[in-house]
Amino acid sequence: KRIHNDPENWVVFQNIHEPIIERAVFEQVQQKRGKMRKRRTNNGEHNMFSGLLVCADCGCNLHFHFNQGNPEIKYFNCSNYKGNRGTCQSTHYIRVDFLEEVVLGEIRRLTKFASLYEDDFLKAIIGHSQQADEADRKLKEKELKALLARDEELDGLFERIYEDNVSGKISDERFSRMSRRYEDEQKELTEKIKQLRSEIEKQSSRTMTTDMFISLVRKYTRAKKLTPRMLNELVEKIEVFNAEKVNGVWEQRLRIHYNCVGTIEIPSALPLPTPDVSVNTRKGVVVNYAPCDVAI
Repeated sequence: KRIHNDPENWVVFQNIHEPIIERAVFEQVQQKRGKMRKRRTNNGEHNMFSGLLVCADCGCNLHFHFNQGNPEIKYFNCSNYKGNRGTCQSTHYIRVDFLEEVVLGEIRRLTKFASLYEDDFLKAIIGHSQQADEADRKLKEKELKALLARDEELDGLFERIYEDNVSGKISDERFSRMSRRYEDEQKELTEKIKQLRSEIEKQSSRTMTTDMFISLVRKYTRAKKLTPRMLNELVEKIEVFNAEKVNGVWEQRLRIHYNCVGTIEIPSALPLPTPDVSVNTRKGVVVNYAPCDVAI
């Protein structure tokens, strides 16, 4: 028998157990899940990639379907395709089994990159812009330290001229002039200190999100299967390109944007080959996965 207990009588104990993931990561994923529109097929089924796939040409979401003749074949295509009264010139058809193999392969490749080449991984994660951002943050912290020291020095100077005025060492007129100058400088310092602290806080926040992503990558070092949780924690979106024939071979490219850091370029010189994935499409044509250039 269920007994009703009013909320005002509840006793809630928070943060008792060690968290599985950081709260900031949890909240980020929940926020993303809240914005995501999970499109179901006619039989009510939905897929973990729903809401994550976007057309590389028109930017619209890809919709989930299954083959009418063979329900085991599940796929996505561009919701804005001209054949469906849209404006996109191509379907951007992609099989779910192909997607799963490619994305899992790229995540495993990324975790190997992180574990075997940590310095190169950090450079790729941080990027040139973030490295400059970190250097700028250190300069601002140094400037803030100097401003705080000057602010404290002005307090001391003000006390000194006050004592000199009381003892008659300086006139009231001079005390008024000097105190006004110190007050004006201190007011300006207060504004600069406030602005610097705000800028440093924003830059530190960006550094924290990078650190969170690094911890998530390490968490999935031994992953053998792609799960919805792994996908949502690591991936922000995936750009899907239409399959193209290159030198007589059909290829399809994907560009993965990771949470917090965006796209990641793994140096081609490192022995970390891209996933070797191919699939027979509904037209009987074999399509191979091809790596995509990193977005600038």
